[in-house]
Amino acid sequence: MSGNILVPLGYLYGSVMRVRNAFYDNGLFKKERPALRVISVGNLTVGGTGKTPLVEFLIKRYLPQDTGQLPETATLSRGYGRKTNGFRVAANTDTAQTLGDEPLQIYRKFGHLIRVCVGERRADALRQMQQLFPQLRQVLLDDAYQHRAVDPHLNLLLSDFNRPFYTDYPFPAGRLRESRSGANRADAVIITKCPDALSADEQERIKQAVRRYSRADVPVLFAGLHYGQPVAFATHRPDDTRQNVVLVSGLANADPLDAYVRQSFTMHKHHRFADHYAYQRADLDRLLAALPAGTSLLTTEKDWVKLDALLTPDERATLPLYYLPIAVRFLPDSARQFDQLLAAFDANS
Repeated sequence: MSGNILVPLGYLYGSVMRVRNAFYDNGLFKKERPALRVISVGNLTVGGTGKTPLVEFLIKRYLPQDTGQLPETATLSRGYGRKTNGFRVAANTDTAQTLGDEPLQIYRKFGHLIRVCVGERRADALRQMQQLFPQLRQVLLDDAYQHRAVDPHLNLLLSDFNRPFYTDYPFPAGRLRESRSGANRADAVIITKCPDALSADEQERIKQAVRRYSRADVPVLFAGLHYGQPVAFATHRPDDTRQNVVLVSGLANADPLDAYVRQSFTMHKHHRFADHYAYQRADLDRLLAALPAGTSLLTTEKDWVKLDALLTPDERATLPLYYLPIAVRFLPDSARQFDQLLAAFDANS
């Protein structure tokens, strides 16, 4: 990296962010501890660490036992990529353009059991949520690690196993949104997208690297991704008979997905789009025209909510269109530690 002309710019950007953080830490910039208990899920890098699967993991933990009771859990993000502004509560009429693709994905899956909200000014949004929904007990704050105006009760930092923050550099030399020292705000560091067979020695090596920047007592946990069976756009039911597929994705890092689909299916082609890509009908027409006979179009959940909106009812019912569910799966020892961490948080807040 020493020969990279962008490195000095990265150090400059990192220095600016360190000063900004110091202002928050020393009270020169105002930060607010919400009345609602808040769990923040974020990262130091630009996209691609698996925040949404972890948010869904937490949603499932806090789902009400009685489906008839009012939701006690909500999610809040800024709604990246939406064309609307300000605070918004998800409704059945929302689209990816009005809500953002990831909030819409969560709403489609859990909207009858939780509240899904978006708002750029998270502190203001949290106050409005408390007024609108007095029964709320916790809010899952998505992608807000750098949103220092809110001081969460539990701050979870995610880092991709394939590109850990401790080897990366601030933008534009690398993908960090702030310097590595930002890890000291985390209450837990979760290394995502880990292989299932990650050895104890490798886990210890990673822990030591993380703790050069985090607080010494902070747990370092390890989690992988688990892919489910393809789910039909038409029926929302799993179908394990699909073998020949064309993959379509709009992700920050589609390499792990690509590797899984190549291993598990006969993949004829992978159409890669930019992260949060706003599909147009012309894109869908090109994808369908190029789909070989006997082959299914397979995509991600957050791409599904955008592609599905472009279909006619007849196309949805008849075309071979599927999405691939994904879930976070903690490695055994980390699963126990994370459960203990959340249990302690629940007991003390």
